[in-house]
Amino acid sequence: MEDVQYMFHVQKMSEGDLEFAIRLTDTMDWKMVEGDFKFPMNIEPEGCFVLFSDSERAGIITSMSYGKLGWLGNLIVDKRHRGKGAGSLLAKKVIEYLTGKGVQTIGLYAYMDKIPFYTRLGFRYDREFITLAGKNSCRNANAEADVREARRAEIPKIIELDSRCFGASRRKVLKPMLLGPGNLCFVYVKGNELKGYSVASVYDDSAEVGPLGCRRDQEDASAHLLKALLTRLRNMEVSLCTPKGETTVLNAAMECGLAEGFHVARMFYGPAIATDCVYTVESLERG
Repeated sequence: MEDVQYMFHVQKMSEGDLEFAIRLTDTMDWKMVEGDFKFPMNIEPEGCFVLFSDSERAGIITSMSYGKLGWLGNLIVDKRHRGKGAGSLLAKKVIEYLTGKGVQTIGLYAYMDKIPFYTRLGFRYDREFITLAGKNSCRNANAEADVREARRAEIPKIIELDSRCFGASRRKVLKPMLLGPGNLCFVYVKGNELKGYSVASVYDDSAEVGPLGCRRDQEDASAHLLKALLTRLRNMEVSLCTPKGETTVLNAAMECGLAEGFHVARMFYGPAIATDCVYTVESLERG
């Protein structure tokens, strides 16, 4: 019998696919907008794909490459086409694309019930992460003397520290974020050395916090960096994601009214990336 995967074919994502991508992610209540797809398409145009069943769009996937490290992003298949190998076909397309660029390790954040699916594709569980969200009620926090808003000239240092915390340079993602109008960035500087940073992408009435990173021996600074952001974002809907067990970050977020939501698993295809930083993710789809 012919393999059911032969029903499908994959094409590079184009602007004509955006309406379908948003409509599809709406079925999962991901609350994504056109810009959420235009951003990866502009930065990684060869790494975003649409799955077709004959001439009908059936699924999407995005990815990002950071040198030797890559990231598998949004993967979703229309429910009418699930259970036929469509999701595996999309994931394998991204694996092929990223490894073809010289990527040695591919990371992703998986919903906990999807761990077996990615395990079958060769990914290995690394660590559990917790999402938090809610109406931010953070009042004016006592300002830590060494925490202040970042200066434009410090962007290269922020990207360098993020590289140590993430495991690869995300310059092509972070620089547009740091220069984005309305976005926020705070830094922790001690003895003229940048030891921590926190970033928030700000929208009309909501914000996504991340990435945040600081050296493990400066863990207390993570709370000050987070609260510096949240003080500026008071009364907005805020979300972030951080590893389970990062009690300093978790406690600071909960003190400001954010509540624990769903959990995800970080998984790696290839050698796992280990760093020694206090950390929150930039986004589930880009790392």
